[in-house]
Amino acid sequence: MLLELVKPVALFLCLLSLLMVFHTVFFTLEDPHLLHQPHQALNDRILDSLLLLALSAGISLMGSLVFREAEPLPRPSLSSTLPLQIFYWATSIMLLLYPLASFLETHYIFTPAIHW
Repeated sequence: MLLELVKPVALFLCLLSLLMVFHTVFFTLEDPHLLHQPHQALNDRILDSLLLLALSAGISLMGSLVFREAEPLPRPSLSSTLPLQIFYWATSIMLLLYPLASFLETHYIFTPAIHW
């Protein structure tokens, strides 16, 4: 009974932690004083997002343990539970979108001329 009440909370925490990773990777407001040091700001953003990704992985792992304990015997593997599957999908999508967004930002959005 208690596990059925904890499952939505664990899933919500998993989604919230992934949202924070997404927000850190794509929507950070950079300090205007760091414009002269863009490589340092980029390194700081990547380091912050990797730390949040590790925290999100831990939260997803705890959530998957809760989901696994709620299942009857024989219990499924941890990687087949919903929180870890959401973590895998979100992480892979963010890993694909980050280089694409960086490329588009560099070559198309803020420059009026096409660099091809």
